[in-house]
Amino acid sequence: MGRFLTGALIGGTALAVRPAAAAPLPQPTEKPILTVSGKITNFNKDKTAQFDRPMLEALGMSSFETNTPWYNGPVRFEGVPMERLMQAVGATGDKVVAYALNDYSTELPRSDFAQYNVLLALKRNGEYMPVRDKGPLFIVYPYDSNPELRHQRFYSRSAWQVARLVVQ
Repeated sequence: MGRFLTGALIGGTALAVRPAAAAPLPQPTEKPILTVSGKITNFNKDKTAQFDRPMLEALGMSSFETNTPWYNGPVRFEGVPMERLMQAVGATGDKVVAYALNDYSTELPRSDFAQYNVLLALKRNGEYMPVRDKGPLFIVYPYDSNPELRHQRFYSRSAWQVARLVVQ
């Protein structure tokens, strides 16, 4: 009986900590800076997920320092891991197209996000990035963490001034 009860309690605990079914996202309280659409299951406006800066930061921030082709010397980026963002919107697709404010676009395999710890950076060296300097959002890879990442294939996936993501 004791083993059964222990197993039942452990199983019950495991059920209690499972994530809830897709829930609607909160509404932005500030001007949205990112819209995610496509193959997603969590929305907050017209089948899209809109995020303001506080909403993105509430997802949990991570950071890394890396050299890039765009800045001299190592740069510290801070932002939301792309895989965490995909989980928050209930993404079901295997690729993401990022669109910049000027409509530049690049396609990213979703598998990159967890494999390489790709960030949707909001800050560079501790400061929010203005539009005139690659902000407000910049998709970056930790290029120094793996020699494979120091290649044009990955640099071209690093979009700045990101405004929209479409999950496909």
